[in-house]
Amino acid sequence: MYVAHLSLHDFRSYATAEVALEPGVTAFIGRNGQGKTNLVEAIDYLSRLTSHRVATDAPLVRSGADQAVVRAAVVKDGRQAVLEVELNPGRANRARVNKSPLPRTRDLVGLVRTVVFSPEDLTLVKGDPSDRRRFLDDLLVLRTPRLAGTRADYDRVLKQRNSLLKTAGLARGSAREGALATLAVWDEQLAQHGAELLEARLALVDDLRPYVGKAYETVARGASRDDAEIEYRPSLPLPSDEGRQSSNFRGELKEAILTELERRRKDELDRGISLVGPHRDELLLWLGHGPTVQDPRHQEGDDPALSGARLPVKGYASHGESWSFALALRLASYDLLRSDGDDPILILDDVFAELDSERRAQLADLVAGAEQVLVTAAVPEDVPAALAGARFVVAGGEVTRAGAAADA
Repeated sequence: MYVAHLSLHDFRSYATAEVALEPGVTAFIGRNGQGKTNLVEAIDYLSRLTSHRVATDAPLVRSGADQAVVRAAVVKDGRQAVLEVELNPGRANRARVNKSPLPRTRDLVGLVRTVVFSPEDLTLVKGDPSDRRRFLDDLLVLRTPRLAGTRADYDRVLKQRNSLLKTAGLARGSAREGALATLAVWDEQLAQHGAELLEARLALVDDLRPYVGKAYETVARGASRDDAEIEYRPSLPLPSDEGRQSSNFRGELKEAILTELERRRKDELDRGISLVGPHRDELLLWLGHGPTVQDPRHQEGDDPALSGARLPVKGYASHGESWSFALALRLASYDLLRSDGDDPILILDDVFAELDSERRAQLADLVAGAEQVLVTAAVPEDVPAALAGARFVVAGGEVTRAGAAADA
């Protein structure tokens, strides 16, 4: 799979842009603020209908414009399709395939698949649990696009339920009784959508785990594939491991959510917020494979007894180890998507400037064989020699083909 042509209209800094692309490596070179990242952000947006840089669509529309359009000709298995999304902040976005409107914008998700490496990836390791949940859900939707609907339904129910919890917590008498009766309806919906999302996340972590270990062994000096581990920690007790093999596992998860909601009812009413469900879960990242150490007040180097211990990455890992783990998560995502039978488009957005020379060379060697790799860099020297290929110079709102480069 690769993008053969990209067209932008009022997207970010571009009034218009037309860029012809090809398989292999393409690098966009330009100083900060010239618009090189905007180009790859547009392609990634077509993949996930969200940006890896901002949380809302409004910043993606050029200042002074009412809407933006991103259009790309995508080639897969020798066949070409034109994907298009129209961004309308404050109104519904629209999507088309080969000029035909899609019933729902989210039906576009997964038709082109991307994996993005960027400086923001460090938040996967050092950021909040919401950053890691978003990582899992984005990967889930790329693998199984229908789950975009599940996630949207869950978020909608969660918002309504939180509003009702605040109302019920303040109400008295018959008004409180009515609010609590309505809450039971939202409990049922939260448990239904939450069980489907939780089941999918658990399966994804199981599938992703061996790829993370393998990728970490590749990018971290002297590491083995047992040195990096991921673990899904839910906000409620789960059925037994044997139960996960059951054909009714989703039903068991739904009942577990409902049971925990009932147990935490008073806490939720007191706080006016939902405390149970996938939105409260965490993806734990571990280094090492010895006994688990939980207290982040200690560092491994402070106590010889901790050498080889299983340590949480957040709070223990050095800057280099954190970067290696972040890279391992992205590489594992890429390898998992490839195992599904599709070669995602790799986007390396200003990532090489953040890496030391060894990790820079390792990453370049690992991804050089991908069907399409899109690289952004401030200067040509930031692009490793292993990623020689087509070059575009981005400056002053113009994207100019500089030809193929034999060397970085």
